[in-house]
Amino acid sequence: MSPGTPTGHDEPGHEFAHRPVMLDEVVELMRPVPPGWLVDATVGGGGHARALLEAVPQVSLLGLDRDTEAVEAARAALAGFGHRAVVAHRRYDDMAEALAQVGATGAAGVLFDLGVSSHQFDRPERGFSYRFDAPLDMRMDRSTGPTAADLLASWDEHTLAALLRRHGEERLAGRIAAAIVAARPVVTTGQLAEVVASAVPMPARRRGHPAKRVFQALRAAVNSELEVLPVALDQALRLVVPGGRVVVISYHSGEDRLVKEAFVTASTGGCTCPPTLPCVCGAVPTVRLLNRGSRQPSAAERSANPRSESARLRAVEALAPELRRPR
Repeated sequence: MSPGTPTGHDEPGHEFAHRPVMLDEVVELMRPVPPGWLVDATVGGGGHARALLEAVPQVSLLGLDRDTEAVEAARAALAGFGHRAVVAHRRYDDMAEALAQVGATGAAGVLFDLGVSSHQFDRPERGFSYRFDAPLDMRMDRSTGPTAADLLASWDEHTLAALLRRHGEERLAGRIAAAIVAARPVVTTGQLAEVVASAVPMPARRRGHPAKRVFQALRAAVNSELEVLPVALDQALRLVVPGGRVVVISYHSGEDRLVKEAFVTASTGGCTCPPTLPCVCGAVPTVRLLNRGSRQPSAAERSANPRSESARLRAVEALAPELRRPR
């Protein structure tokens, strides 16, 4: 996904009508997990969840989502699986408590499909897209928290520029932040897109819509995405049982960097010894990497679903206690 572009994790269910990204890869990675509860931490409309329940008969599935519309759609899409499927209105850093509520102390697997769902992105009133002129909302959970417009009204120029650099990796952050502050109040997606475009020199626009990174950064801030993700990854890595797997699909470099760091730390035990020498620091790996680096969608999938273009998949498998020893 290019910055600000939606994922495709919400295929079944009423208006959630997009094929999930890297569906075949996710199913194959999860097929060998042990019996138990598989957590779809970003269930969306239930696309990945339905495929997993069909292909992996030894698991039940706990779907989590902070978006009440997604929860409703996923419950409808998974109703045919009866007690094998439970969908809860929760953020994914509430994973441990959600598992406890279904009587589980661990997970057979955990799937994260990060980013904005196609449904959220394509609904103008949700305020995620610069393609429509709509209220500047961007909340995944519209029952709580400030909107994007609220944040733009309260931040000073320095804070806004810092956010655009951190969450959006925006090279013109200072210039754009100054333009936004000068134009306040900025309350619609169309207004924000116009302000950003006016602040970006013409040559810089050749890389795509000038507001892409700004919308990405603002959405991440509204939903605390880069703050919540490390907590959720840590929970997933602690909760997954031996032989269980954690699979993450991310769509921009900030997310992918956090996933890579969490997986490398878990697969090395945080070892600080030179890689060419035996470990003497006593670090104990708890998982093994299932692929070196990240996997990307096939050329055929990228062609059929441009929204999958920047998807990156990483996966690990939890080691049995007897295999957890220094390298």
